[in-house]
Amino acid sequence: MADQLFTLADGRKLGVSTHGNPVADRVVIFCHPAPGSGLFDPDPIVSESSNAHIIAIDRPGYGSSDPLPPGVWPSVARAADDIAEFLRSRSEAGMSLGEGADKSVSAVGWSAGGRVALALAARHPQLISRVAVIGTPAPNDAVEWIPKPLAEQSEALSKLPAERAFETLTDAFAQQAAAQGFHPADPPPPAVLGIRDVDEQVLLGPGVRDRVQMMLEDAARQGSIGQVTDLLAYTAHPWGFEVGDVKAETLLVYGRADEIGPAHGDWYASQLTNVSRYDVDGVGHLVIVPAWGRVMEFVTDRTQPPAP
Repeated sequence: MADQLFTLADGRKLGVSTHGNPVADRVVIFCHPAPGSGLFDPDPIVSESSNAHIIAIDRPGYGSSDPLPPGVWPSVARAADDIAEFLRSRSEAGMSLGEGADKSVSAVGWSAGGRVALALAARHPQLISRVAVIGTPAPNDAVEWIPKPLAEQSEALSKLPAERAFETLTDAFAQQAAAQGFHPADPPPPAVLGIRDVDEQVLLGPGVRDRVQMMLEDAARQGSIGQVTDLLAYTAHPWGFEVGDVKAETLLVYGRADEIGPAHGDWYASQLTNVSRYDVDGVGHLVIVPAWGRVMEFVTDRTQPPAP
């Protein structure tokens, strides 16, 4: 479970986990994949040796975070705004960040979390100095990757009231789980994260498989509601921000053997003005683990000023 709970202005609670160096100058917000939770640390040794206080926040319905209220449509922007409220509250309280000019916040997002990290930078540019996007799919209309039947289902869901869309997709998850011999509250297998055979060597690394499994178990503690919320947020409705509005310096990281591969990074690169790339050979969607050292170097580098 998360280290702590943060109460938003609307009364919802967010699960907050921390990793890395708690007294570091640089604060890094980590946005987890779908499904996922803030319990995941890609490489604790790298995190602990970095100059980064890593704060990971469970999105609605995952881990220790409350679901959205009934009738509320989820969006990528809403998830980012929750994080921004947390950051501003901590800064006002003089806790963990905002205590001086040497404090700086970066955002890192893996897979679905990359959209949230970008939304945070686009909608709250005064908060975020750098962004790292790891294995994040592009919009389906820009780089087609969602199977056509699922894309058609998302289109149909987008026309429903929010409460009905949640019910419909929750029922679909339950039926799929039953057909596969699972209970809806069972943790999904690593394959649901896009982890494939090409990532087996990464999974064999010290503690990697256990950390992934622990995250998936935490993600499913409230059933499928977290996954349902995320899917509706990024497939059924607009994301709520423009990628081109991100002005922070951005690093794009992709595994060359990932099904969600460099073509998606190409699209993001075409939309961003202050961007660099780091593509990794011989690894798939679990690229976050071998690339974590490079990501930490990027988000903690103070030799260059943040993007304006």
